[in-house]
Amino acid sequence: MRKNFGAKTWTYPQPVFILATYNEDGTPDAMNAAWGGISEDKELSLCISAGHKTTANILARKAFTVSMGTAHQAVACDYVGLTSGNDMADKVAKAGWHTTKSEFVDAPLIDELPMAVECQLVSYDPESCRLVGKIVNVSADESVLDGEGTIDPEKLRPIIFDPIHFTYRVLGEKVGNAFKDGAKLK
Repeated sequence: MRKNFGAKTWTYPQPVFILATYNEDGTPDAMNAAWGGISEDKELSLCISAGHKTTANILARKAFTVSMGTAHQAVACDYVGLTSGNDMADKVAKAGWHTTKSEFVDAPLIDELPMAVECQLVSYDPESCRLVGKIVNVSADESVLDGEGTIDPEKLRPIIFDPIHFTYRVLGEKVGNAFKDGAKLK
């Protein structure tokens, strides 16, 4: 028997994406966003409202980075979601983060978040709040790479947002092989 909850924003997983931009004066800005994901081969889409300082920065600079929130940085990731860049210009510094300018887009990489997707603005619709970015590059710190030089999720320890319990959770163990295990049923 199923229990019905009605229309909710409850899906699993909801990534903890940290969007980073530059303010007008060149200082870094960041916000926490969970409603987003890959929408095309080289495209990322997110739902962020027009009132965010980060949205204004993206529209002005035509670029942004999206870092994966991590277990080690969960407190700082939550902090940049609780505070507004409209009210606090130095919230990235107050989160304890340092930044490096991306080589590919006019946006900062957060040094303490070891994986980022670097994007150019494709479009933004203020009515639907849909932000679309063209993926220009994915970068990762060597500390989260495996022996073959690819990103190791066990080293990265990305977190997800649990919208039902208002918690953050670390992604779990490997349970199968994509595009392979299902072949057993063919």
